[in-house]
Amino acid sequence: MGPVRSHRARVAWITAKYDDRRAGVIPLPPGTVGVQGRASFLEADRPAEVSLWEFRTRMGVLDPAVWDEVKGLGGGG
Repeated sequence: MGPVRSHRARVAWITAKYDDRRAGVIPLPPGTVGVQGRASFLEADRPAEVSLWEFRTRMGVLDPAVWDEVKGLGGGG
């Protein structure tokens, strides 16, 4: 039997609202999402699973420093 492949991905939502009461909200570099210079935040404390079919458009590359900060959160690696 071959390897089983999942058709789902664990994702962290991105928001424009910062909540300093939540430790898992990580600021993204300005312009990472949407309008150049607009503040956005990764909600790493609330991962969700979505279908791979929901990834229709490539939005860009995540800054390696941000990836180092978030990888492993929510049980990912």
